[in-house]
Amino acid sequence: MSEGREGAQWKADGALVLLTVFWGLTFVVVKDALAFADPFTFLTLRFVVGAAVMALIARGRMFAPGIVSKGLLLGVVLFVCFVLQTVGLTDTTPSRAAFLTGLNVLFVPLMSMVLLKRMPRWGTAVGVVLAAVGLYWLTRPTEEALPGDLGGFRLGDWLSVGCAVAYAGHILLTERFATKDNAVGLVAVQLVGVAVMSALCLPFVERKLEWTPPLVGAVLACGVLASAVAILVQTWGQARTSAVRAALIFALEPVFASAYSVAVGREVLGPKEWLGGALIVVGVFASELGTAVWDGWRARGRTPAA
Repeated sequence: MSEGREGAQWKADGALVLLTVFWGLTFVVVKDALAFADPFTFLTLRFVVGAAVMALIARGRMFAPGIVSKGLLLGVVLFVCFVLQTVGLTDTTPSRAAFLTGLNVLFVPLMSMVLLKRMPRWGTAVGVVLAAVGLYWLTRPTEEALPGDLGGFRLGDWLSVGCAVAYAGHILLTERFATKDNAVGLVAVQLVGVAVMSALCLPFVERKLEWTPPLVGAVLACGVLASAVAILVQTWGQARTSAVRAALIFALEPVFASAYSVAVGREVLGPKEWLGGALIVVGVFASELGTAVWDGWRARGRTPAA
């Protein structure tokens, strides 16, 4: 990898880390907002705002050759992610859903190997394993027993796994479709698609909407920042780094979400949760630095003596 390309990848990885920090911080905001609106109404409002912002920015770039078809495909997959996660939470606990959805960190390299015939480098593979184990300890998916649950999978668990698979597909498709020049148009079409599909579901669900300052703030923050800006950053970053690296970085989200939740007094983490968070961080560093350090050590070992 040339120095220029390596530098661009490091910048992209850094941007994705900052994005993951923000996504983690919005967890409490969204949870509070759902007390005033049903999930599909909130999703519709959120993505209408995000789509409007991106459409104003993108304008004619939304209709560049190939953008509409690629953006709509990404929008369908992203919409499936949200539906599976939202419906799944009605039949499982948040901690189980968090761990199972976080399994996308494993599905991305597996799908990449099967569909793209691309083997991850050893440092990335080690990082994925460490992050998966860390997710397990951080979210403790089996500690919150459901009524009648004997440890087996419920429908909500399967839907959460489906969300992980769908999100892994979204990450891979974003890597395939995103270029350094088409991110704005691609995201605009994608958000318009998700907004339309969310609105089409409203006649078929029980709706709830109470206009309150927390709801309005959440809609604006999630629409503009967590949807428009965040997905734009994700698309820009994935045009410069691999899907596997992106998925591994996104595994940091529950770490930041938990840290923020603790900071505002929503929960208290024990030794197992902190161990899980530490393993995820170590996994990301192993992916980012492990292979490079190993390659540099081998290169020095092969250098002929003066």
